Amino acid sequence: MGRPFLVMQSPAVIQKYFLDLSSQQIEQFSKLGLLYQQWNEKINVISRKDIENIYVNHVLHSLGIAKVMAFKEQAQVLDVGTGGGFPGIPLAVLFPNTHFHLVDSIGKKITVVNAVAKELGLKNVRAEQARVEQLRGRYDFIVSRAVTRMKEFYGWVNTKVKPESTHTLDNGILYLKGGDLDEEMGELKRPYSVYDLSNYFTEDFFETKKVIYVPL
Repeated sequence: MGRPFLVMQSPAVIQKYFLDLSSQQIEQFSKLGLLYQQWNEKINVISRKDIENIYVNHVLHSLGIAKVMAFKEQAQVLDVGTGGGFPGIPLAVLFPNTHFHLVDSIGKKITVVNAVAKELGLKNVRAEQARVEQLRGRYDFIVSRAVTRMKEFYGWVNTKVKPESTHTLDNGILYLKGGDLDEEMGELKRPYSVYDLSNYFTEDFFETKKVIYVPL
C-alpha cells in the first residue's frame, strides 16, 4: 500500500485573493494540489513535509508575482530553475493567453511539469530540460523562485530580455525571495524595487517574502 495522502490546504485560498477567476481556472487550481501530491510520491519536487501546504507556500507564493505584474496576452515569460513548475504553472493558469517557457537542468523535474501541464490542459506552457545560458530566445519577463543569489542570476539572464517594453513596468526580472536582502542586492549594483508580499497576503508565511523587480 502507498503512503496515505495528507490533508492539504483548500484551494479556496486562491479565490480569496484572485476574485475574477473563471470556472475553468477554479477547476485547474483545484486539481493542481492533488496532481502534485500524486507526482511527489514518484519524483520529489516539493519537500514531503511541505506538500500539505502547497496552496499557500507554493501556489499562492508563485502568484505573488501577479500582484506586481499582470502579464499581457501573447507576452513571453521565462521561468528559470522552475523545479516542479513554480512559479510558472500557477502563473500560466492565471494568465492563459501569456506564453510561459519553463526550464530546469534536471530532467525528472521537467517530466513532472509536462505531466501537470497536460493534466490541467495548459496550452500556454512549454517545458524544457536546459540551462538558461543555452537558450536563444528573448522574453518580456524572467521569473524565478530563489534559485541563486541575484548577482549570479542577473549574469545568467541579462541578455535574454526583449529591448522593447509593453507592460506597466519595463521588461526585466521578477524574483521571489525571502528574508533580509540588503547585502545580496547591494552586490548587484543596479536599480531594483522590492514588493513585500505581506502587503497582499495575510498568511504568516508571507511575513518575510518579497518580489524583487530588476529592470533590464
